[in-house]
Amino acid sequence: MSNDFNAVSFLGRFAFAAVLVFGTYNPTAYSYIGWAFAEGAEFGPVRALIGILLIIGWIIFLRASFNSLGPLGIILGTAFFCAVIWLLVDQGWLSLESPGMITWLALLLVAVLLAVGMSWAHIRRRLSGQYSVDDVED
Repeated sequence: MSNDFNAVSFLGRFAFAAVLVFGTYNPTAYSYIGWAFAEGAEFGPVRALIGILLIIGWIIFLRASFNSLGPLGIILGTAFFCAVIWLLVDQGWLSLESPGMITWLALLLVAVLLAVGMSWAHIRRRLSGQYSVDDVED
């Protein structure tokens, strides 16, 4: 197993996180939430199977993110991204009159936070030289 970590590794994690986040919900009808709860939609085995797969994905990403970043890291990451949105609104680059755009941006930032959480052990090792317990071989 290779411990190489680079921008492509991070982008791969981000791509999976983005598929998970935007596939679960987005402001269009093209998401699991929009599809499963559409008017006249019947809940059946296909919707159940996809829902279970999404739950598994969320558990994997959330557990890894909470284990690597910890509660304080999650809070600080969330606060940082909220401040980014606040800055964009304050600078006039993002309007509060467009809730759809804010939703898209918030979902994108959730995907970034999940990708950072999945990558944090590698990033921390690069920055500090310290290995995680999971990285040490027997």
